[in-house]
Amino acid sequence: MAFYKNLIVILAFCPPASMVAGAAELEEIRNYIEYSPTFASAGQPTREQLGLLPGAGFERVIYIAFSNGRNAIPDEDAVVKELGMDYVHIPVIWDAPTKADFYAFVGAMQSESEAKTLLHCAANFRASAFSFLYRVLHEGVPIAEAKADMNKIWTPNQVWTDLIFEVLADNDISPDCQSCDWTVGE
Repeated sequence: MAFYKNLIVILAFCPPASMVAGAAELEEIRNYIEYSPTFASAGQPTREQLGLLPGAGFERVIYIAFSNGRNAIPDEDAVVKELGMDYVHIPVIWDAPTKADFYAFVGAMQSESEAKTLLHCAANFRASAFSFLYRVLHEGVPIAEAKADMNKIWTPNQVWTDLIFEVLADNDISPDCQSCDWTVGE
């Protein structure tokens, strides 16, 4: 009996190599960033990388680009569902994102707020901007921290900066912070 108790303790504190390798492999997804134990964003995963998500505890994938994009997986919805995860698709036009797009994403996130979620698009530009807004508005993350995470991925262009400012204004939040430089990218 002591053997089994020791084995349980070992397994609890020393995950199998396959789980550790899975975490390292997730970081190979383009621009992957984990914000919390239940929320990450990334660029387009491959089919193989999607297959790693359930083993890493992901329960939901939210995709905010178009399924006919250059690196998109046209049947990603079926692949994700076959892996046992929920799938939400909110196609966001790259050069014309709307507040309605963002609020549709918020609705999806809040429908199962505890579900471990991967939000992704083609390169994690759209997704990191939505992640910035969601974290500030719904998770209480300070603007400076959320912006620093977004800037690890990209510096939003004028279109996306305008959207960010509009959504923040709708929620009576100033984008200003001591370390925030809102100079737009390309």
